[in-house]
Amino acid sequence: MQGLQQLSAFAATARHGGFAAAARDAGVAPSTLAKAVARLERTLGVRLFNRTTRQVRLTADGERLFARCQRVLSELAELQAEASGARSVITGELRIAIPVCYGKRFVLPRLAQLRERHPQLRFDLRLSDSFVDMLQQGIDLAVRIGTLQDSAMVARRIDAQHLLLCASPAYLARRGEPRRIEDLARHEAILFRLPSSGRERPWQFRQRGKAVELQPARALLVSETEALAEAARLGAGICQLPDNVVEAALAAG
Repeated sequence: MQGLQQLSAFAATARHGGFAAAARDAGVAPSTLAKAVARLERTLGVRLFNRTTRQVRLTADGERLFARCQRVLSELAELQAEASGARSVITGELRIAIPVCYGKRFVLPRLAQLRERHPQLRFDLRLSDSFVDMLQQGIDLAVRIGTLQDSAMVARRIDAQHLLLCASPAYLARRGEPRRIEDLARHEAILFRLPSSGRERPWQFRQRGKAVELQPARALLVSETEALAEAARLGAGICQLPDNVVEAALAAG
């Protein structure tokens, strides 16, 4: 680095034709540049400038060195600019595992926005309701709903959802509207098959401040969230669904 500084001092002095002008441009004292050039001359064992009280002129050795170091310093400046620009550009591929419905509805729009800001960033999106082995499959990020089971993972909460018991107006007109948890035993239950275990997911409630689980007898078992909501919309029974999945349908009546 010291040799590079000496070359820079030499090149600046040669361009400006003197230490004073080069020092004003660099914002340093003329003596600083003069000492750097003197050290370079001692290192190389040649005189680079013929000095007078008013100006400095390049020697033959100085002219040859100036021609070569101009190219080197120019290439170095380009390399630094390129490296600085590369740090500001996000590149590479991000592998993400995400539940199907949540991924399509909420993550894909965000990724599209991110891609507009960083066009050199690529995505490998694995849409599945099953939990994948992130290390084995080389996954960088995974969105998971519920309690994080693997303590080796680092998690950050990005969203929250509430479970709602839903049915179509036609179903409720036909079978009546349940008022209590106990009333649900008389209704058709549409249940979700947990991809991690294959078991039926119980319905979850809070009753008088306490968590309550109910495992109703199923009329229909579905393994995908949007299909679960569609079955309820078609009047196949009552279903427990995340609020962000059914909010549009509820708003539409």
